Amino acid sequence: MISDVLAEATEKMQKAVDVCKDDFATVRTGRANPALFEKIQVEYYGTPTPLQQLASLQNPEARTLIITPYDKTALKEIERAIVAFPNLGASPTNDGNIIRVTMPELTEDRRKEYVKIVRAKGEEAKVVIRNLRRKAKDDLDATKEVGEDEIARGEKELDAITKNHVDAIDDALKRKEAELLEV
Repeated sequence: MISDVLAEATEKMQKAVDVCKDDFATVRTGRANPALFEKIQVEYYGTPTPLQQLASLQNPEARTLIITPYDKTALKEIERAIVAFPNLGASPTNDGNIIRVTMPELTEDRRKEYVKIVRAKGEEAKVVIRNLRRKAKDDLDATKEVGEDEIARGEKELDAITKNHVDAIDDALKRKEAELLEV
């Protein structure tokens, strides 16, 4: 019973770390990267649809991304979704066939702003992990079939698992900050 609770908590915490790393990838560094556009949802025939399902993304230059929609009728909606996406700062231009997105040069102030965004995303992930720990601890406390010593050992193991996952987020955060502040 205790091992089941710990295994479930570990799995969910690992998913939280993975989501956090994916969120970090959407914050741009020096290059225009297709990963920056992964979270963009385009209103396509009344349904929010991920951009990757509607278009191909190519990166011909460091600060330019070319988006070629599979359906030309979606051009305006894709352009609107890119402009509306927060913290991107991109300026899309539409020539009727493709959308060319030019990313602005990163200034020092913009880099510091991105660091704040990344830190906020990291803190959100840590809160998720702490909530998962709290739920797992409640599940351990609700266990009636085992003794108090077993529950105490399970809680220590849960604390170690939690610390490992929080440390993983901190490491990813440090790497992303260094990447953002690198000129």
